Amino acid sequence: MKQLIVNADDFGLTENVNRGILDAYRDGIATSTTLLANGMAFESAVTAGKQFHRLGIGVHLNLSEGEPVAGVALVPTLVDAGGRLHLTPARLWAAIAAGRVSLPEIEVELRAQITKVVGGGIAPTHFDGHKHVHVLPRVSDIVIRLAQEFRVPSVRCPSEKKTNVGGTRRNGRFSRASRFKQNLVGRAVSSLAEVFRAKLERAGIHSPAHFYGIRETGFLDTSALREILDNLPEGTSELMCHPGYRDIDLEKTGTRLRAQREIEIKALTDVSVRNLIVSGGIQLLNYREFAEPARGTCVAA
Repeated sequence: MKQLIVNADDFGLTENVNRGILDAYRDGIATSTTLLANGMAFESAVTAGKQFHRLGIGVHLNLSEGEPVAGVALVPTLVDAGGRLHLTPARLWAAIAAGRVSLPEIEVELRAQITKVVGGGIAPTHFDGHKHVHVLPRVSDIVIRLAQEFRVPSVRCPSEKKTNVGGTRRNGRFSRASRFKQNLVGRAVSSLAEVFRAKLERAGIHSPAHFYGIRETGFLDTSALREILDNLPEGTSELMCHPGYRDIDLEKTGTRLRAQREIEIKALTDVSVRNLIVSGGIQLLNYREFAEPARGTCVAA
């Protein structure tokens, strides 16, 4: 059986990102989302999310952008002079190795983010990481401990197989250089994620067997989505996406995904895509349903 979780990242980032994610859920194939605890539209995301019980909501763990949830005083090695999280995963990894970033502070901040989501009345279905920070060595150990502490049964494992079609298309709208760069990101993240998968299995934490979306970050349109669905393997897969509507608040965040988010909404709600789900015998599910005991005890389904 082919099963697919379609997870929209960045819930809570802005009001119009929230609106785009909910449109992709109500009118399209999105089944799941992950909540950004320090997003400017966190409260409205929590309120809206509670109205849609089939929408699985997890935590989008973030160490790279925005104000820390724990407060600057508790995480001084994670913030810049303005008191904001600022380290990209690569810079964070280097800083940890050099002893410039405190691992206990990372745990304090991630726990604060999860606690804020839980305190809002959301029972997280899973964890993932903003810019895949959760697969970094040593950070990944913290994430697993927190999943066990909060009894969160699943964590994203962003390992894209070489046979994945994502990012391989030739499309005139995208430069060769940008596609090449994203492919390199995909390879690096996938390499770390394979090590992470072994840790998840030892900890008894669930993760889908197949993953799509890194190589397509910034390039996911209807054509790319149809190609992924046409080649979806047996078993459970996750597709990461970033739907949303562009506005001034989104511009302020500094994200590189702006107009692209609206292209993704069109893809996720396209009639031909929804028809392909049906004709391909693909079962859509969220992370809660994926982790249900009735579906078996296999860690990677």
